[in-house]
Amino acid sequence: MFGFRSGSSAAVFSFGFFTDSLFRRFTAPLLGLVMAGVVAGSASAQDHRQNAPGEFDFYVLALSWSPSFCQAASERGNSGRGIQTQCAGRPFSFVVHGLWPQYDRGFPNYCQRPSPRLDRKVMTSMLDLMPAPGLIYNEWDKHGTCSGLGARAYFETTRKARAAVKIPAEYLELADTRLVAPADIEDAFIKVNPGLSSSAIAVTCDSKRLSEVRICMSKDLQFRACEEIDRRACRRDKVVMPPVRGG
Repeated sequence: MFGFRSGSSAAVFSFGFFTDSLFRRFTAPLLGLVMAGVVAGSASAQDHRQNAPGEFDFYVLALSWSPSFCQAASERGNSGRGIQTQCAGRPFSFVVHGLWPQYDRGFPNYCQRPSPRLDRKVMTSMLDLMPAPGLIYNEWDKHGTCSGLGARAYFETTRKARAAVKIPAEYLELADTRLVAPADIEDAFIKVNPGLSSSAIAVTCDSKRLSEVRICMSKDLQFRACEEIDRRACRRDKVVMPPVRGG
């Protein structure tokens, strides 16, 4: 049929070439449609603002339970300088992990490459709230550059956001390990922060411990609902709260 003896290598080559061409002819359009769908799906999953500084919907103030962070670091054998700064000094309860610009779906990060240099004086001014220099530098690079603010203004806003949230008294000097329900932690924060509702706060955890309390705020630092953050909350019935060191 193809001009070669059926047993010859040329016939095998010709038949293979024919079938391969036929396969490409009919599958290429289908593959194109599939790839177009993948690209369209990826595009639709991203916010159209694409990391434009200052173009976001709200902030998340992330408050890390420092005893959990330090206990987990110890279990991993992590004793770097940043760990020592936070975990071997004065006792900390909730510390500021960061103030994160967010979209209603998704979030921007690293909005300026390279990031504008963070002045050391600005960094040191935040050590009372964020007790690790490396954390402060990282938060500026990853999140602060998306705020549309200069470094000093961004960290001043972070300080104002933290000042707007009252920590429940029972967590300031926790003296012993507790097993608590995430919902009870939420309720404790809601009770002492007028205007804060369950739709504006999320408690996160690792495999066993409390990790963070995340509170959603508008750009003018008023509490606001945030469905996506709330959906990512800890689903465990109980979590461990290690005690404050020295507590």
